[in-house]
Amino acid sequence: MNAIAEQKRKNRIYTAVILGMLAAVIVIGIACLFVGASNMTFRDALDALLGSGNDAQSRIIWKIRVPRVLAAVIAGAGLGVAGLVMQTTLNNPMASPSTLGVSNGAVFGANLSIIAFAGGFLSTGNNIQSFDVGANPYATSLLAFVFSTLSVLLILGLCTLRSFSPNVVVLAGMAIGAVWTAATTILQFYATDVGLSAAVVWSFGDLGRATYRTDLIMLAVVLAGLVFFWLMSWKYNALLSGEATAKTMGVHVEGLRFATLLLASVITAVCVSFLGIIGFVGIICPHVTKKLLGQDHRVTVPASALSGSLLLLLADTLSRSLGSGSALPVGAITSLLGAPFFLTVIFGKKGGHHGC
Repeated sequence: MNAIAEQKRKNRIYTAVILGMLAAVIVIGIACLFVGASNMTFRDALDALLGSGNDAQSRIIWKIRVPRVLAAVIAGAGLGVAGLVMQTTLNNPMASPSTLGVSNGAVFGANLSIIAFAGGFLSTGNNIQSFDVGANPYATSLLAFVFSTLSVLLILGLCTLRSFSPNVVVLAGMAIGAVWTAATTILQFYATDVGLSAAVVWSFGDLGRATYRTDLIMLAVVLAGLVFFWLMSWKYNALLSGEATAKTMGVHVEGLRFATLLLASVITAVCVSFLGIIGFVGIICPHVTKKLLGQDHRVTVPASALSGSLLLLLADTLSRSLGSGSALPVGAITSLLGAPFFLTVIFGKKGGHHGC
């Protein structure tokens, strides 16, 4: 009876924490709508939000800030939970959505679209008008998604030829990522100043390019992933005890790892293709939630998603507050926050496979 009572007490705590995180996401998300570089007062923003502001203020709120906040919530949730399940299935606390070269592939695809197909080669010169005619943001996002997904499929295909072990996956991801990086460097070497500038700017994580259409696409993919990961929670919990133990409990470890890595990588690919590179969310959030709430994936899956949304909302608010008239790339803010955390995890690790 004591064990049952203790579990009920923990469940109440977990529920309260998750509800508190959800409330924080809602509150901070609403607060983000009133922060920006347009010099709108709180009253102006509130009037525009309620539909009584002028046309310019309404456009800023409903066409820029609302899609931006939704993108932060959706992408943060996707990247946070993707990092969690990758760390579990690869048995590696340093695993993240970039482990399989997803981000590297996306950067190459975007550079290929911008430099090769939008007038960014040397032969076209630095005529910015001709470049603008050929540039298409959806084409860039599409090629970024195609190459990031191709990277995942290539790595998983190579791993199925050999033993599908976590170490093989990580090493293959590093190798493929290095190839994409080298190919991107070669493309940029032959780019014009205009093409190179556009390609570099794309790689900055920027929530300002979000629209309702891109938010809807990301939401569909992230939501499907969250449902799948939560339904597989007991299998991830079994995997924490080791592959042998998980197999005795009826878990098809190789199949679970393949499906998890594929879906987590697709989530990352979709977010990166629309928003650019946003690093460290998939490392910071899973470690924090596991430290606070333990290893039970029935709890850590929703908690990692909510903490990812919180982190990206806070980073975006900070980026717009420090921009002095323009928002800093949110990817730079998350990297500045994540790099010290990453070093703390590395040098503060006392052992174990999943703790921080």
